[in-house]
Amino acid sequence: MAVDVSELEATAHKMVDNGRGLLAADESTGTITSRFEALDIESTEETRRTFRDLMVTTPGIEQWIGGVIMYDETVRQQVSDGTPFPKYLDSRGIVPGIKPDKGAKPLQFSEDEKYTYGLDDLPDRLEEYYELGCRFTKWRTVITVDEEQGLPSRYALRVNAQNQARCAAIAQNQGMVPVVEPEAQMKGYHSIQTAFHATREMLYHQFSELVEQRVKLEGMLLKTSMVMTGFDSDLADQAGPEEVAERTLECMYQVVPAAVPGIVFLSGGQSDQTASANLNEMVKRGPHPWTISFSYARALQGVPMEIWGGQDEKVEDAQKAFHYRARLTGAARLGEYSEDMEAQPGDVVSVEEQEMVAA
Repeated sequence: MAVDVSELEATAHKMVDNGRGLLAADESTGTITSRFEALDIESTEETRRTFRDLMVTTPGIEQWIGGVIMYDETVRQQVSDGTPFPKYLDSRGIVPGIKPDKGAKPLQFSEDEKYTYGLDDLPDRLEEYYELGCRFTKWRTVITVDEEQGLPSRYALRVNAQNQARCAAIAQNQGMVPVVEPEAQMKGYHSIQTAFHATREMLYHQFSELVEQRVKLEGMLLKTSMVMTGFDSDLADQAGPEEVAERTLECMYQVVPAAVPGIVFLSGGQSDQTASANLNEMVKRGPHPWTISFSYARALQGVPMEIWGGQDEKVEDAQKAFHYRARLTGAARLGEYSEDMEAQPGDVVSVEEQEMVAA
């Protein structure tokens, strides 16, 4: 089919313009089960549906959430009133998306690195997801950063870039915006300088391959990691928001073409507050050639999941917490976040969130 670049571009902008970003609610069954079990929540098809339902049905979130990335199970489920998730999101002006990759496994001949699977039947699966209402895809590439082993290897960077670009081309051919996600892992003891070089080389290979495979840059989004000190390093060595913003933007300016509508950063295990502070600092340093936004999972879902705890009577409290975190993340997306906005110890959410549920 002929690719309608203008439609892809319009969808990409709808997802991140006007102060909005993405909710990554696409954890595989295994991943969300691990998170549930850590909180003593039973993981069943219904509990997983209930948790995702409480997030997307929270009143007012369309002000800050422009797209939701879903897992295969969720795309086929319904919210509490019986409306399919994709149709419900679309009715609220939120673009429905799908994670079609089948996960990362050890890369042949470089077992300490990863390769993402799922290309074989991707065209047929995306055709079905489009019919179900999805209008964008998200494909994750995991890039290992290890100074001692000299990783990432050029071999891993190249094969994963080719794989990622193939997915993007197939998605655009199906009329879907690809959210291209090469992630330089934040775990480890590496310095921020090592993270900078690994991320820059990763994105250099990625965009070279996207251009080679004729992907329309105007009709895609980049999802990637911030340039940060490895999480396992001593706290005293961790870079603050100013340095994270400086090094991340320096990297993006060197390798991300201006034709890309937006860069949505992943939280990658950062605390809610740190993810907001780092995003806020990058936005404040604009304007930039691309929209700077977010695509957060745990930094938006962590506290609501803990408050809910699998209990029906806690759904409204969890929605208050989700509304609160989405609002503060939205403020960071506009460069208007400050630590003073955070709830004080003992507070669950702000008065505004309490009024939201009461209404």
